[in-house]
Amino acid sequence: MTSMRKASSSSPAPLVRRVTSFAAAVLAAIALLPSGAGARSEEVLTAPSGVTYVSGGAGTEAVDRLRSMEPEFNLKMVFALSSGEYLADVKVQVVDAANRLVLDTSTEGPWLLVRLPAGNYQVNASYRRANEHRAVAVGPSSLKTLEFRWPAE
Repeated sequence: MTSMRKASSSSPAPLVRRVTSFAAAVLAAIALLPSGAGARSEEVLTAPSGVTYVSGGAGTEAVDRLRSMEPEFNLKMVFALSSGEYLADVKVQVVDAANRLVLDTSTEGPWLLVRLPAGNYQVNASYRRANEHRAVAVGPSSLKTLEFRWPAE
């Protein structure tokens, strides 16, 4: 005859459930935290002026997403070193013909797509301590592209 042992009341099951629940809560909280520079990549944002924009492009999939979004915008900016290395964390300001600041952002990747009202603008881009300036006229629908290149480091 085999003996059967009764499960003790000090079973580890409640402890395992608590640890598992705690681990699930921690993982859920971590998922909600920003993940550094890429947290906003490829997310369309709206500036206080009402101008919409999206930044990103770090990696092939991100570039593909941005390319698919190009028809929604009329200005595309690409940021790189003269060596060809793409850049992020470029400070960009767009000023309209009336000298109003319509966009003030830092890029999340080498691409910045912007939807501006048709008109003339001054684009000021700064990487580290070097500044680049471009005048650009944008129409209501066609995509205008500006490339910014800084000396290799």
